[in-house]
Amino acid sequence: MIVAGFGFRAGAGLASLRAALALAQQGQPAVTHLASARDKVAALAPLADALGLPVRAVAPEDLSGAATLTHSPASLAARGTGSLAEASALGAAGVGARLLGPRHVSPDRMATCALAEGSLP
Repeated sequence: MIVAGFGFRAGAGLASLRAALALAQQGQPAVTHLASARDKVAALAPLADALGLPVRAVAPEDLSGAATLTHSPASLAARGTGSLAEASALGAAGVGARLLGPRHVSPDRMATCALAEGSLP
């Protein structure tokens, strides 16, 4: 499974999410699932519907302390991890998951996306 994890600001729209995903997907395998923090997954519904992909909600305890490639002070303060996108991808992909690279930021800086490969069905 390939999970696209997302972090985004309040008010991020479908265009921002699509742009971040497009940047993350360049040269990578096809995404099979979308993911974000439990309190943010409802905002992923339009993208999930457009792509026909399931969404996984990641619990706060699965985000906090996740080893990420990116280290955002804002994310550390808010979520206890260096990147919500990277931690969401890892958390949704399961134990032993690995990031396929660092997060990518949408051109409008409203959304980030990172891909992880894992074995959860």
